[in-house]
Amino acid sequence: MPSDCISFKKTGYFSSLICDYLNEKPELKAFYHHFPKLENFKSQIEEKSLSVSAQSRTILVDSLKQQYNDIDASDLTHKNIDALTQENTFTITTGHQLNLFTGPLYFLYKIISTINLCKELKEAYPTYHFVPVYWMATEDHDFEEINYFNFKGKKVQWNRDSKGAVGELSLEGLDDVFNLYSKELGASKNADFLRNLFNNAYINHTNLADATRYLANELFKDYGLVIIDANDANLKKQFAPFVEDELLNQTSFKSVSETNQELSRVYNIQVNPREINLFYLTEGLRERIVFEDEVYKVLNTNISWSKSEILKHLYEVPERFSPNVIMRPLYQEVILPNLCYIGGGGELAYWFQLKKFFNKVEVPFPILLLRNSVLIKTENQQKKLKSLNISKEDIFLKRDAFINKKVREISNIDIDFSPQEEALKQQFEGLYKLAEQTDKSFLGAVKAQEAKQLKGLDKLEKRLLKAQKKVLSDQVSRMTELQNELFPNGSLQERNTNFSEFYLQYGESLIPNLIENLKPLKGEFSILTL
Repeated sequence: MPSDCISFKKTGYFSSLICDYLNEKPELKAFYHHFPKLENFKSQIEEKSLSVSAQSRTILVDSLKQQYNDIDASDLTHKNIDALTQENTFTITTGHQLNLFTGPLYFLYKIISTINLCKELKEAYPTYHFVPVYWMATEDHDFEEINYFNFKGKKVQWNRDSKGAVGELSLEGLDDVFNLYSKELGASKNADFLRNLFNNAYINHTNLADATRYLANELFKDYGLVIIDANDANLKKQFAPFVEDELLNQTSFKSVSETNQELSRVYNIQVNPREINLFYLTEGLRERIVFEDEVYKVLNTNISWSKSEILKHLYEVPERFSPNVIMRPLYQEVILPNLCYIGGGGELAYWFQLKKFFNKVEVPFPILLLRNSVLIKTENQQKKLKSLNISKEDIFLKRDAFINKKVREISNIDIDFSPQEEALKQQFEGLYKLAEQTDKSFLGAVKAQEAKQLKGLDKLEKRLLKAQKKVLSDQVSRMTELQNELFPNGSLQERNTNFSEFYLQYGESLIPNLIENLKPLKGEFSILTL
């Protein structure tokens, strides 16, 4: 599998915040802890060791074993779970929503980044053990974000009513989705694998959490992946003191609001905290907890408590208190012996808002690592790119910029009017000097005339470019078609396409090839030819 790479900045698809982080811009240092370099994990290990108790490890392992009761996990996964009781074992974690049939490709890239980082860390620190963890976002309630995936340009969608946490959703209606998807797959050995995978995950399980756990385990069990559902009473019991602090003191709101003021001077803010960053969770219900008129209430319900009542309720049924996007990272770091969180650009953006909050509640802040990003090309697509003289930088350009650049390159006439514009500006320099020496009121007229003539040149250039696009319509069509294949709907392939499209072509070699080629600490966007 030939591979290449391009900087995240040059792709044009990543925010200035993420690009500045990757470049270790000094102004960002206050918003994270250790930068993701191999040598920095030693300090992270030492800090995390001091905050993880033997009791919390035992609770974690007991909960995981219970969750894996009915799962055909590999020996390596079972060994990884058992190892979590040992003080020299730490986790590397990624998290993701319960997207139907994994959703877009980057679901795979997140988990592969996690698995590969554990391998690198084991080589660098052989006396420690590192466990890759996939945190299922079972408590989310945004069903519309997860109820579909894209396959061969079509949207495969699960339509049903949804209330409460998505992990508890029954799988009603997915038999119809399966029948439609199955027809699209065609007939082949790889298609049969995908049919069986979908069927066993969604038709043979009772809720979305169990289906997603089965699916992720089937894809990655050979690599020792440990999957956790944190919607667990025993795990939340450990988190209860932090929930109490949130209810009484609104620590996250105060800390994150201060950070947002500092961060927003340069960057866009990803999330805004609420005064209480918790939901109340019961069957079919996940609604915000608010404090109004000296009473705690659950929005859109008749549920309410006094201060003493809600604290009593918290310690009786901690599983009913669900963290939102602000509190969830803290929950993760409290219950796991975690060193590093691996996420996409949007996720890391909100993690940067949390450093001061973590300091306030005295929980070690993890290393933050941008997941691997990948563009997969077929050998045929690579041949086309080469024959059309399209570079890796070219292919990442937005559509109009891409076509305009290539038309200028292949045209037999010069469409770049920059020399003429420069000559025009030099001519007007003389007029500006003349106006300065005679009548300064003449300056405005000179400037207006310059702008008019430059605008005229720009129009002429665009007309010539448009004409050349018609002359070169065959080449333009081939280039546009190729970019559409690699960037469906004008977006990154990994944010659109489902893994099953590639599994149909490459079968069981797909994931091993990705694991072999993706380097989580490399800090560049990968381009792979399969």
